Amino acid sequence: MPIRIYSSPLCPFCQQAKRFFNEKGLDFEEFNILEDNTAAKRLIEMTGQTGVPVIDIDGKLILGFDRTKIEQALTDLSSL
Repeated sequence: MPIRIYSSPLCPFCQQAKRFFNEKGLDFEEFNILEDNTAAKRLIEMTGQTGVPVIDIDGKLILGFDRTKIEQALTDLSSL
């Protein structure tokens, strides 16, 4: 299940999101937009903004750390 997190090391909500996935035992790919200009540009193209975290769960974008939306996206994905 592809999970991608666009984040910044200074962002407390990014830390919460990563902790959430780690606690659930889910693998994710992290893109630090402060160090990776390509990821930062991709984030702007996808969302029109630079705010983080942005979580991409199999193509479904979730802006911010919204536990309810994340859990719903994971449920939807596992029911396919």
